[in-house]
Amino acid sequence: MITKHSGGATTHCEISGVTDYKCKDDKDCLDKIRNIFDKIGSFDKAGFDKVEPKLPKKSEKELLGIVPESREKPYDMRDILDRLLDDSAFEEYKEGYGQSILCGIGRIEGWSVGIVANQRKVVKSKKGEMQFGGVIYSDSADKAARFIMNCNQKKIPLVFLQDVTGFMVGSRSEHGGIIKDGAKLVNAMSNSVVPKFTVIIGNSYGAGNYAMCGKAYDPRLIVGWPTAQVAVMGGAQAAKVLVQIEVASLKAKGEEITPQKEAELFNKIKDRYDSQTSPYYAAARLWLDAVINPLDTRKWIAMGIEMANHAPITKQYNVGVLQT
Repeated sequence: MITKHSGGATTHCEISGVTDYKCKDDKDCLDKIRNIFDKIGSFDKAGFDKVEPKLPKKSEKELLGIVPESREKPYDMRDILDRLLDDSAFEEYKEGYGQSILCGIGRIEGWSVGIVANQRKVVKSKKGEMQFGGVIYSDSADKAARFIMNCNQKKIPLVFLQDVTGFMVGSRSEHGGIIKDGAKLVNAMSNSVVPKFTVIIGNSYGAGNYAMCGKAYDPRLIVGWPTAQVAVMGGAQAAKVLVQIEVASLKAKGEEITPQKEAELFNKIKDRYDSQTSPYYAAARLWLDAVINPLDTRKWIAMGIEMANHAPITKQYNVGVLQT
């Protein structure tokens, strides 16, 4: 136990013997903690694979200019992976299948990682279907579930890069088994025994937040970039629904709603909703562990794996019964 220098500290360091170290100030305290931890012997490790780190081939500084200011504009998640992974090397899993989620293995600061990332550009499936970026479809959910299971078998930590608006809805998706495949993804992810780390890059909406390892599914660390937004749905969509409810309520009371009044109501609700989707709002309520500089992403993930490596895996990976 370490205490700062004060009357209480003197008492418990020199008289009662309750505390072990007395410090002048915060810096002295942190220096003592570093000196102590620097000497701790190694215990059993989890055994995650690590080699000599390499910098990405593409400049990490360019991470700051990839995510568009407008939420509606697409971008290629591979551009981010090229600037996060050692040597920009990404061994992609099922590259041509389920393309709205990118899965593959690579390294971050030398540590082996399995990447599960939302693709934000529009893609065309081999069946000829156009798929919106940031949306989880049946094939991408199926692919990600299988990849997560593979990483658990191979003892590879998982890194989730979120920019997700949710699961695809509609009769076509229902007929295609989106419920079954979505449940398979959540099952495989939530029962994972290898450590999970989540970085929210852009959107993190609704069930997509859950499926891509949101706070409820116990990632070792969950952080957001300043560009992150965490909510049940986007501000504009939520405001439209809430305005419809509010307008119906006012009309039932006999009030006349002009287009101008409706627009005012919409903007008021949207502004309030948007302020609550901020990553700082989420971090203040412990939904995120931190809001980080994108340039520190590699450091945060590497630090997390290094910590997790001191906790050997004792549980067997068991997903129960999966509908296939």
